[in-house]
Amino acid sequence: MAPPPSTYAESWWGKEERGTPVVVKMDSPYSLVEIDGPGMASSEKARGKNAKQFTWSVDRILLCLGCFWIKLRGIKPTIVSSSDDVETADGAGYFPMVLIQMPMCNEREVYETSISHVCQIDWPRERMLVQVLDDSDDETCQMLIRAEVTKWSQRGVNIIYRHRLSRTGYKAGNLKSAMACDYVRDYEFVAIFDADFQPNPDFLKLTVPHFRGNPELGLVQARWSFVNKEENLLTRLQNINLCFHFEVEQQVNGVYLNFFGFNGTAGVWRIKALEDSGGWMERTTVEDMDIAVRAHLNGWKFIFLNDVKVLCELPESYQAYRKQQHRWHSGPMQLFRLCLPAVFKSKISRWKKANLLMLFFLLRKLILPFYSFTLFCVILPLTMFVPEAELPIWVICYVPMIMSVLNILPAPKSFPFVIPYLLFENTMSVTKFNAMVSGLFQLGSSYEWVVTKKAGRTSSESDILALAEAEAGPPPPAKLVRGVSEGGLREWGRLKEHEEWAAKLQQEKKEHDAAAAMTPPPAPATPVKKSKAAKAPNRIFKKELALSFLLLTAAARSLLSAQGLHFYFLLFQGVTFLAVGLDLIGEQVS
Repeated sequence: MAPPPSTYAESWWGKEERGTPVVVKMDSPYSLVEIDGPGMASSEKARGKNAKQFTWSVDRILLCLGCFWIKLRGIKPTIVSSSDDVETADGAGYFPMVLIQMPMCNEREVYETSISHVCQIDWPRERMLVQVLDDSDDETCQMLIRAEVTKWSQRGVNIIYRHRLSRTGYKAGNLKSAMACDYVRDYEFVAIFDADFQPNPDFLKLTVPHFRGNPELGLVQARWSFVNKEENLLTRLQNINLCFHFEVEQQVNGVYLNFFGFNGTAGVWRIKALEDSGGWMERTTVEDMDIAVRAHLNGWKFIFLNDVKVLCELPESYQAYRKQQHRWHSGPMQLFRLCLPAVFKSKISRWKKANLLMLFFLLRKLILPFYSFTLFCVILPLTMFVPEAELPIWVICYVPMIMSVLNILPAPKSFPFVIPYLLFENTMSVTKFNAMVSGLFQLGSSYEWVVTKKAGRTSSESDILALAEAEAGPPPPAKLVRGVSEGGLREWGRLKEHEEWAAKLQQEKKEHDAAAAMTPPPAPATPVKKSKAAKAPNRIFKKELALSFLLLTAAARSLLSAQGLHFYFLLFQGVTFLAVGLDLIGEQVS
């Protein structure tokens, strides 16, 4: 007769085991969870270990191999027409009508630089119209932007100012309202720049020619470059992620699939592609991804130009970055629910449908955030309190480290930050997981839209150009090119109301300068060190602090049970959560 089962109650802090050992093994996030006992056959123990061990990393490895092949073979998008597409010797050339839209909202720090760069784009004035789409609710900011628009209109730029009384639909609603203007029908392409973007003068000459002779092309996307990537640790870590996104993800998908997610700015759309796809919709917080998916389902092709770069800003505070990431990860889950029926009904190939659903949405937007959060923030610390649980070290250390090295390859100067990058990405999994859940189940926070705070950084090259322009003085007045429809003329009429106000400001400045010149200089005084602008107080992020407590407690438990590598990983990860929870990373922007 078999003896009765043992009723021995083992202490959580003890290392001695009695009775039948039960070992929970997770060889990969998607392997079957196994319970090993002495009566199990070895074949049963091995079942499921190899089925899905590397599912989460295969996608990234294939992307890196694709990028390596592109670099090795020198594969680049080419212009279909080989003749002089942009300009010929007699001055004629391919200059289609281009509409430039600049959506902004309370962007006081960056509006002037952005408008200045856009208005200096090298394109025939009569073939280009700039729409400044201001959703600001700050009246002072509105007046400043109007004055800037007036200044450039007096210099001969075909530019208009639009302001909505209601911010319905946020950015998508702003763009949708602007596209409804009757004069838009006269334009063939639309370029979009967010308020912190600083395009080079040759931007249109490098992007628009790709549309010629390529009627199936709907979008040409340029790469982002960052003026403040070395401002602090937070911007350095963001630069690693975005360099991989553009250099690898966007470039590989553009070359091999002719599809990728539109980045919302620094791109040129064929207006017909926008109209055929239903135009801008306000149903999600990722209107750029929404329109890209719908255009892809309608058969339009995309091109990514990795060599064409547009300067912009990275969020410098953790709070701003956190809100941005929440929007970027909740929106795709909203879109996944909404576009699922359209994907099955579309006429694109089965391979493209599988890529869109399995890779673009499920793996990259759903599974990876879920895996990172559950493995590093839940399963790993809890295994320290369950002696029978066993998590292989390569799952929590070696494979994530290899993936981090792959991520950092497009930004080789960032290799010293590979460890902080790995720890910070695990920390951000909390925000991404929360955003994913809110978007998937339509929670209230998934529809929250907060404008990312800007610091107003500019590149040194831009500063030099601005200084040279100021020393040379304003250019001679040129003939103003009006809009081609009544809607455009009405907007011009509104601008005329502010011309006198701008002239008055200039006159007051001249009088102030003249009075200052006649005032005798003050006696020399002790130089006073210039103080920096006041910063906002540090915020407290409760979720990050709670997880830091859990991880540090698990690290202490790991130390007592002599689990070396687990201890160091839990310790450093807990300290990272603590630093982020106390808002010690990045700048505190008021």
